[in-house]
Amino acid sequence: MAQGYFVTGTDTHVGKTWASASLMRAGVRQGFRVVGMKPVASGCEWHEGSLQNSDALCLLQQGNVALDYASVNPFAYEPAIAPNFAGIHNPASLEVIKTQYEQLASQAELVIVEGAGGWYSPLSMAFDNALLAEALAIPVILVVGIRLGCINHARLSLAAIQQSKANCCGWIAVRVEPDLPYTQENIAYLRKQLSVPLLGILPYLREPDFDKLASAFSINNHCKINEIKP
Repeated sequence: MAQGYFVTGTDTHVGKTWASASLMRAGVRQGFRVVGMKPVASGCEWHEGSLQNSDALCLLQQGNVALDYASVNPFAYEPAIAPNFAGIHNPASLEVIKTQYEQLASQAELVIVEGAGGWYSPLSMAFDNALLAEALAIPVILVVGIRLGCINHARLSLAAIQQSKANCCGWIAVRVEPDLPYTQENIAYLRKQLSVPLLGILPYLREPDFDKLASAFSINNHCKINEIKP
């Protein structure tokens, strides 16, 4: 059975997709069969007769198992609004997502599942990221965008994940601003305050270079992500 990880964030636009794609690239470089999944996405555009999402396409491109788009993103919505509203006439299904995840896991050794928004962001009127992660029963990785307010957001998000009784296996720091003062100090402070390991620090880049970003992570022979050294 594949090792899966559920990637959530302290908010939207904190680097979840880059972190997910970088983890996938690291796994591919390690020699694993790797797939990504973006179960629910809004803000999609029409391409060759179907709605497709740029984040989901990024994950599809970083994998090394041949898949069609719908396998990676079973619920794609055009309006760039919260999925619970965007999909009001075609709501996401927890059972469909779980079945699709199991199919992907049967073809791979490492599966990276990217949520939408933060931990409690709704994916339909019936469930949110927290309930989806619970249903998939895989470890959670928290992505923290390093910017003003990130300490509060990170501590609250981790507390929420742990209150949900999910297994948060670690966090990833993403530099989302090029010249934020006290960046290293913020990361060092969070490292002391968060009770889970720091798995990687992604530098600020204007455009993604996933080979470079993948070097932030160390994945062992059992698809476990190692804590980075202080």
